[in-house]
Amino acid sequence: METNELLIDAFTRIKEIVHSVADGLSDEQLAFRPAPDANSIAWLLWHISRVQDAQIAPVAQQSEVWTDGWYEKFQLPFDESETGYAQTSEQVGQVRASVALLVGYHDAVYERTVAFLQSAGAKDYGKIVDKNWNPPVTLGVRLVSIISDDLQHCGQAAYIKGLLPS
Repeated sequence: METNELLIDAFTRIKEIVHSVADGLSDEQLAFRPAPDANSIAWLLWHISRVQDAQIAPVAQQSEVWTDGWYEKFQLPFDESETGYAQTSEQVGQVRASVALLVGYHDAVYERTVAFLQSAGAKDYGKIVDKNWNPPVTLGVRLVSIISDDLQHCGQAAYIKGLLPS
């Protein structure tokens, strides 16, 4: 199995979890927060997609899927560049979206990610993509970081779904 096939498998698992968590939830359930400052499922699924999108776009040398109409569809009260990183509790609460919107955006990001990975070769994974760290971040390390972050947030979203009031 090639490296890009393993990475595509990982991103496919993230997509499957996003679909599984979102399936059958109402807008109110998506917005449920188990504690006043906790994240909601809607925020977590939006953030998973935003972070993946914002980090894949530059390495793929493409625009973010978010700026191809999704920003307008979500109508969030944030700057277009917002990904959710370090947002306040109030901002987290402002992320309200339907299953169709959350899953639709994630699927669009997933398709862009897979297209990029299908074009990547073994020599690409060692290329430096971010010199702001010591040591500098390679494409391979960046992709593993995205997968790790997304899977952690998927687990959080699944946990909150299990806490939903009956």
